[in-house]
Amino acid sequence: MFAGQYHCKLDEKGRFIVPSPIREQLEAEGERVIFVKGQDLPLSAYSLKGWQQILEQAKATLDDDQSRFFMHFLVAEAASAELDKAGRILIPGRLRKAIPLDEEQEIVLLGMYHRLEIWNPTDWRRYLHQRDEQYEQHLGRMLALL
Repeated sequence: MFAGQYHCKLDEKGRFIVPSPIREQLEAEGERVIFVKGQDLPLSAYSLKGWQQILEQAKATLDDDQSRFFMHFLVAEAASAELDKAGRILIPGRLRKAIPLDEEQEIVLLGMYHRLEIWNPTDWRRYLHQRDEQYEQHLGRMLALL
């Protein structure tokens, strides 16, 4: 399970060093990441094992029309990358455009249970700010889980 928030710098090729807790899990699950455009502004990334589970779940639960849309709009748009020997992952260029990056080429990497989210830092701060009120409403229930 992925958890945590990390700030990572992209190099000139669009690679970032994967933080060690995330890297260890990825190495255990196949060393490959599948990138998919997210629902909001982030880019989502799944381990190879996690992505295979999603595909199996889609086959088992979606009807023919839903499956076709899933394949055309998500699976066909997915891209993969492998951890290199230096522990870096390349975000494919066409998907880097999905999270328009600031000039500093920094990303926010979030562990979200079974997936990772990759955000532009400015968009991440804006997202959090816009949801401050909702956070306050749900804080008691979230803290009760601890």
